[in-house]
Amino acid sequence: MSSQSSPCPVPSLPRTKPGRFSWVFGYDMVHYGHSNQLRQARAMGDHLIVGVHTDEEIAKHKGPPVFTQEERYKMVQAIKWVDEVVPAAPYVTTLETLDKYNCDFCVHGNDITLTVDGRDTYEEVKQAGRYRECKRTQGVSTTDLVGRMLLVTKAHHSSQEMSSEYREYADSFGKCPGGRNPWTGVSQFLQTSQKIIQFASGKEPQPGETVIYVAGAFDLFHIGHVDFLEKVYGLAERPYVIAGLHFDQEVNHYKGKNYPIMNLHERTLSVLACRYVSEVVIGAPYSVTAELLDHFKVDLVCHGKTEVVPDKDGSDPYEEPKRRGIFCQVDSGNDLTTDLIVQRIIKNRLEYEARNQKKEAKELAFQEAMRRQEAQPERESDCDF
Repeated sequence: MSSQSSPCPVPSLPRTKPGRFSWVFGYDMVHYGHSNQLRQARAMGDHLIVGVHTDEEIAKHKGPPVFTQEERYKMVQAIKWVDEVVPAAPYVTTLETLDKYNCDFCVHGNDITLTVDGRDTYEEVKQAGRYRECKRTQGVSTTDLVGRMLLVTKAHHSSQEMSSEYREYADSFGKCPGGRNPWTGVSQFLQTSQKIIQFASGKEPQPGETVIYVAGAFDLFHIGHVDFLEKVYGLAERPYVIAGLHFDQEVNHYKGKNYPIMNLHERTLSVLACRYVSEVVIGAPYSVTAELLDHFKVDLVCHGKTEVVPDKDGSDPYEEPKRRGIFCQVDSGNDLTTDLIVQRIIKNRLEYEARNQKKEAKELAFQEAMRRQEAQPERESDCDF
């Protein structure tokens, strides 16, 4: 990928008519918290352009990225609220960048992002009045997800009580000696019906559309999933893709260890944010049953090249769609799996732990500096001249 920053329009989404253009930049890892930020940013304007940093830029300012830049470019393109992606975007957002891409303003969450030397990356655009803020998604961060992968605990699964081990992790992971800040660290994600409504398309299958069903864990939603869903989406002229997500306990049964890394509620939002998915079945049965196929009027059932683990009774979970002659195996051309992502994290464990501590230390220092700056006028006003 050339270092030249040129827009990459999302396939089949032409640039809209002149309107309010917004700019968002990132990401070192793409998760549903980022998707929620993009959803909010898109609602503020008519056209959303997302700048994605290179591996080199992220390593310099934050630490090692979880996904490669090529993976992140395509993952951001797959989020349904994104109109354009700019590869190799500068880490610090300047007025020059906004003007170059014809953006009226930029959007960021109500947390902070700092350069390697501790400066606010949005300082210039804030002073120019071209900065907008959206609400950060509580309960998810790259810090937290990396921590889950390193800890090997099941405490993040839905319906699981927080163990003393996980509670200790939640209180200390990524925590620097100076204390805890409100942006980096671990908090619990609480799913709401409103959040699901915001992410869902709300559209039902229309006459003439091909209803395609896929099922799985879709854990740590990544480029392997995106490539698979894109291929599935391309199987029909007018596709309506339904993704069935298995319960956490079901995933743990066939994956083992501490999988899934993301619980069912988190995985639901991750998949709903994908432009190739129309609907999600939350807690789908492991075996694709006749009742499910009839209820959703499924025309085609697809599975990738990953191993199909037999159901608890030893039966093939795809026995019914195979009997009906509507089963199709799809090769995504991508061998990335959730296991491989976890292996990346474990391989660089010390780097990631140092990254989280360094990030929080910078944020705490910035927070303290802001507190002192806000207190300064008060002290001056107390002086009697």
